[in-house]
Amino acid sequence: MPTIGDPTFDQLHLFLAVVETGSFAAAGRRLGRATSVVSYGIANLESQLGLVLFERAGTRRPQLTAAGKAVLAEARSVAEGIDGLKARVLGLRRGLEAEVALAVDVMLPAARLADVLKTFGSAFPTVALRLHVEALGAVAALVLGRTAGLGISGPLAAEAPELERRSIGSIRLIPVAAPSHPLASDQALAPGAARDHVQLVLSDRSSFTQGRDFGVVSARTWRLADLGAKHALLREGLGWGNMPLPMVADDLAAGRLVALALPDYPGEDYRFDAVWRRDAPPGPAAQWLLDRFAACPDFSI
Repeated sequence: MPTIGDPTFDQLHLFLAVVETGSFAAAGRRLGRATSVVSYGIANLESQLGLVLFERAGTRRPQLTAAGKAVLAEARSVAEGIDGLKARVLGLRRGLEAEVALAVDVMLPAARLADVLKTFGSAFPTVALRLHVEALGAVAALVLGRTAGLGISGPLAAEAPELERRSIGSIRLIPVAAPSHPLASDQALAPGAARDHVQLVLSDRSSFTQGRDFGVVSARTWRLADLGAKHALLREGLGWGNMPLPMVADDLAAGRLVALALPDYPGEDYRFDAVWRRDAPPGPAAQWLLDRFAACPDFSI
């Protein structure tokens, strides 16, 4: 049986660049290499493996062979592992961050955030903090765009393959309205009753989830980019909507808001994930924040 050589990381990097860009020339432009250098590197990789990875004859663009498709998943795994190793080493060499940029979902209870940040200030007095508060996909967008290094995001971050995630708990979202609202009457509501009334909906300021709706039941909606404004309008009876239970608990106890018994929408759990880019793992201070949030998954406190 013929022996198999030892492919280099550079050869695998060239291979993945050709797959992702669709041609040797485009891969060269991405990597700042001549097309001949890319072609030579792929030829050497094929020689090392004893396999033909690309079908070149009779096509304008190199097409993966069956062997190339089989190698692709392993090449990506190796590349991601090397990238992760380099990122981790870079973080270790940099030491303690001068600043941590944190993006949090607006659904995160303010008391929980304040508790974590108060302790953070004591533990890391020399580390500056930059805090962003956003809704829905905007948290993931800030982390993807490197504006924030760490995010505490709702479940939409799971759609971004560039992000690593760690589940850190959830809160309960419930439908509420003012006592004067028609849906807050003592009479049993029929399925679909909420569709005929204005629903106050939190909107995303980023393009991450542009054109998509989440938790929208009614055909009549008012859209707001601020959860505090939504809360105020709900108490004024201008519509009904879903709110995090910790944020409206005092209103429910005081009778300023009423939990709606909608037969077709009783509410749902809103899951939080800590998220960061795969190529930029948290430094010591950001990792401390992540661990602190994960240590208490009960976001009602």
